[in-house]
Amino acid sequence: MVTAARPPLISPIKTKLRCFPGGRSEYVNRHSVFVPKGCCHSGGITRKSSGGDNELPRPQAFAPFLRDSEDSRLGNGAIEFSDTSSDYSHIGSSGGFRYPDLSEKMVVAVDIDEVLGNFVSAINQFVADRYSLCHSVSEYHVYEFAKIWRCSKDEANVRVHEFFESSYFKTAIHPIPGAQQAIQNLSKVCNMSIVTSRQYAIQDHTVEWIEKHYPGLFQKIYFGNHFALNGKSIPKSEICRSLGAKVLIDDNPNYAIECAEVGIKVLLFDYENSYPWCKSDFANGHPLITRVQNWEEVELELASLILPSNNNIIIS
Repeated sequence: MVTAARPPLISPIKTKLRCFPGGRSEYVNRHSVFVPKGCCHSGGITRKSSGGDNELPRPQAFAPFLRDSEDSRLGNGAIEFSDTSSDYSHIGSSGGFRYPDLSEKMVVAVDIDEVLGNFVSAINQFVADRYSLCHSVSEYHVYEFAKIWRCSKDEANVRVHEFFESSYFKTAIHPIPGAQQAIQNLSKVCNMSIVTSRQYAIQDHTVEWIEKHYPGLFQKIYFGNHFALNGKSIPKSEICRSLGAKVLIDDNPNYAIECAEVGIKVLLFDYENSYPWCKSDFANGHPLITRVQNWEEVELELASLILPSNNNIIIS
């Protein structure tokens, strides 16, 4: 069994707007997370009882686990895992703050591969060991494996599905640095759902992987079934529109353009400027596409969308 080393999680440092009694505010550098303003007394900073530095309280809320959900087939063929319970489990004191209902939160769609987990490096190691194909991730200038591996699309699809059956797929995909903490933060103020091009054939393992690394943080998972050997594929734009997503976080410029053209804001994710396939110029200049290079930038971009319309949320 071949495994890849787990990427280290990073603690994001970003500019923070700190509010004080009397309306005074200032920007300081601090770990970037979302915190409900309602948890602060008088709109300011509370001091920990231990006598430590001024710090905002961080109540937590966790959505039901995906394994407690039921699956149903949407009319357009996508698979949806929807929670059967609408209740949240709250841990710790919220200071009287009521978290927004799901219907009040902005719906954000999140891709899996290269946004939540490192798919390309895992499959690249697989084809190197199985087919003696020596490529570096820097050679994946397009997210079309047939062009990189110099084979037919049918052969590429066969190799991908062999990868799905291998230990590489089950053990060598790890969270993108910063993603876990960011999703935990964002899930408190956004309705987070996954929209992936992954196939129906790997939906069970995909749900298990999400439960393991992002437990209780996503409301639903939609599978587009792209590049599948069997079954109908569903455009991401169609899925996003059906669930009412206002924002898509994705690494593929093609999906970015597709969704932006139907009015969906896209955060084009290019982790630390390291994704060759994300460099396409045709996505540049579109008013609804913003490039981001890490999850701290994702948090800040979403904050800029949430803050103008919701005075109960601040960044801390």
